[in-house]
Amino acid sequence: MKTFYITTAIDYVNGSPHLGHAYEKVLTDVIARFRRMMGEKVYFLTGTDEHGQKIQQSARAQGIEPQDYVDGIAPEFKAMCEKLEISNDDFIRTTETRHKKVVCALLLQLFDKGEIYKAEYEGYYSTRQEQFLQDKDRNEDGSWPEIYGEVTQITESNYFFKLAGYQEWLIEHIKTHPEFIIPRYRAKQVLEFLAEPLNDLCISRPKERLEWGIPLPFDPDFVTYVWFDALTNYYSAVADQPDMWPASFHVIGKDILVPPHAVYWPIILQACGLALPQSILAHGWWSINGAKMSKSTGNFVEPAQFVDQFGVDALRYFLIREMSVGQDSDFSMEQFLVRYNSELANNLGNLVNRTLNMTTRFADSIVPAPAELGEPEAILQAAWTKARDESIPLFEQFQFNVGLERAMSFITATNTYIQQREPWKLGKSEDPADQALLRTALATMAEALRLGSSLFLAVTPSSVAKIRGVLSYEAGPVWKDELVWDNRLTGNAVEKTCILFPRPEKKS
Repeated sequence: MKTFYITTAIDYVNGSPHLGHAYEKVLTDVIARFRRMMGEKVYFLTGTDEHGQKIQQSARAQGIEPQDYVDGIAPEFKAMCEKLEISNDDFIRTTETRHKKVVCALLLQLFDKGEIYKAEYEGYYSTRQEQFLQDKDRNEDGSWPEIYGEVTQITESNYFFKLAGYQEWLIEHIKTHPEFIIPRYRAKQVLEFLAEPLNDLCISRPKERLEWGIPLPFDPDFVTYVWFDALTNYYSAVADQPDMWPASFHVIGKDILVPPHAVYWPIILQACGLALPQSILAHGWWSINGAKMSKSTGNFVEPAQFVDQFGVDALRYFLIREMSVGQDSDFSMEQFLVRYNSELANNLGNLVNRTLNMTTRFADSIVPAPAELGEPEAILQAAWTKARDESIPLFEQFQFNVGLERAMSFITATNTYIQQREPWKLGKSEDPADQALLRTALATMAEALRLGSSLFLAVTPSSVAKIRGVLSYEAGPVWKDELVWDNRLTGNAVEKTCILFPRPEKKS
């Protein structure tokens, strides 16, 4: 079975992790967990990008060596992954020997093939983006977009990769492989970029200007351009495992789709004789309170602190529930609390407590066997079938927000069922018929909770584990086998209470 190999963009360690970093890791983790649940063999890579001019400048500003600088920040990104319960199999740093060896091997291969040449360059350079610019990159009024920061005019000798010779091949590949760029409308943006002639790619920086990088294997007076270095991580992490390549999915932000991931990377791979990734999944951006994230203005969400306040599953759920993959979304405390209270606390959390409380009160904490089923039970079982059969294809198509909506609708239907059956009234009756209905109601509530929570497993794994724990239920190895309504909880002892999502106090 081919491994489902999925990667995130590696994070540039020029600052601490923020909400955007957290979202990409959680999104990729949800995909990885879901694929594992579906029985696939998954390998999940993330990591950090640690070379380049900005890091050299930051290290100098602090009076320390660049390696010491990145050694201080990279652990923050590892810690964020642990805090968010990211299930990555590997974490690569571009300062590791295993990575540098592969970068040098690919560079030497391309140089020996004549795909890299030396030439003099005269033009504009953005230190912030660490890239050379052209006049077409300017705004209509001739100014440079803010994203480039300070732009200077320079003249220097450098090494160039023959990018332009692969332009027509790449256009054809994108047109004939509709799965290569997801969402599909992003492919149109790439093709629009490729409508203009490509320039060859400058893949070096002179050491007199930039020392912090991987030296070129054929000229130690130059270091590797940070994008050539960074992109190679996807391959260098598994270069010693030939059966792993190509990657199934690169998950990245839309800002680095063009040109790095959709132009540079596939052409580099093609020139090296390596297979292309199956798909590049470009997600959208998060704003906060309708504005761009900014630590200086306080318009910023610290993922670790947020998890400490509300719990990891609350943040994971909101990020996946709120954003349609590929689209932009906005984070506000008001909207977070709406989701948290209405869906997690008052709906799922309430169902957990009602099930435990009433099973404890009326059945000595033992899930009873159901008696004869009536119309309300039939309606709820039909609702389960609908939620299950609709949510799984949605998850497969990365429509996690809609799939979660379907799953939560079943939780709502279960709470509605409880209101209709009124087990608290049945428990006070001595009528044998009412006692039979009570057993059926309690069994139905427990089974619905077991089933409904299983649809949240990839998104809120800790909460699902807690639910299974309080139901004294150990799931089997095949996730799809868990999705059958068969009252397998009969006879299980349940806990008296479980507060999954405590009601938060909003900070003033």
